[in-house]
Amino acid sequence: MVDLTREMADLMAALRGGSQAAESGRGRALLFVSACGREGVSTMAREYARCEAAFAKRPVWLVDSDLRQQTQLEAVLEEPTRFGPPGPVSSASPDGSVFFALSPKALDPQGQPVPDSHYLIARPFLDKRMWVTRIRDHLLLPGQKARLFEQSSYWQALRTHAQAIVVDAPAFDRSDAVLKLAPLMDGVVLVVSEGEGEIDARVALKTEIEQVGGRLLGMVYNKSRSAAPPARRKVARA
Repeated sequence: MVDLTREMADLMAALRGGSQAAESGRGRALLFVSACGREGVSTMAREYARCEAAFAKRPVWLVDSDLRQQTQLEAVLEEPTRFGPPGPVSSASPDGSVFFALSPKALDPQGQPVPDSHYLIARPFLDKRMWVTRIRDHLLLPGQKARLFEQSSYWQALRTHAQAIVVDAPAFDRSDAVLKLAPLMDGVVLVVSEGEGEIDARVALKTEIEQVGGRLLGMVYNKSRSAAPPARRKVARA
């Protein structure tokens, strides 16, 4: 475990300036992503959500948008001393909308399609100041697949209940989810790690994010490796 409280406080201060979402009173949605895998995106998103929740007046939501590999809820559950005991499982959709679609649809005992929102749950931590989502992929039927909605009302619905929405996206080298999600967010944070990935891949991702209408707020440089002691992290404004 690496304690990034100080670094995340600096990141919060750097990202807070000029936020239109904050000025309007609605929750701000931030997307964390990397060009290549193993750059620490999930850790950065989780730590940012934890620190944001410590100061937020309304709940902070950590949304795991990786449709193939859901890991955030399990990671938080493994650190009860930092995130506290989990609350009960609840629906993660305030109005029945979700950011993905399942195909083919499952049918209930009456033969009616099961709503996709049935598969999206969340658990509260830190005295309900932080909520972490999970897609109940263990309930999927053989052959069922999930795809992201490029235009979803989910993010707008969740904004009315959240101070901030922190979205953990899969690395661009294995999924184009960032290009579908970036235009729906208030900003994108690009995570890069020492010794991982290629400079050209990072520049290409920055360009593609901007081309689809995403707003790149900055870059977080992860100077640590998985086996290294606590790392120094710094923010570069885009």
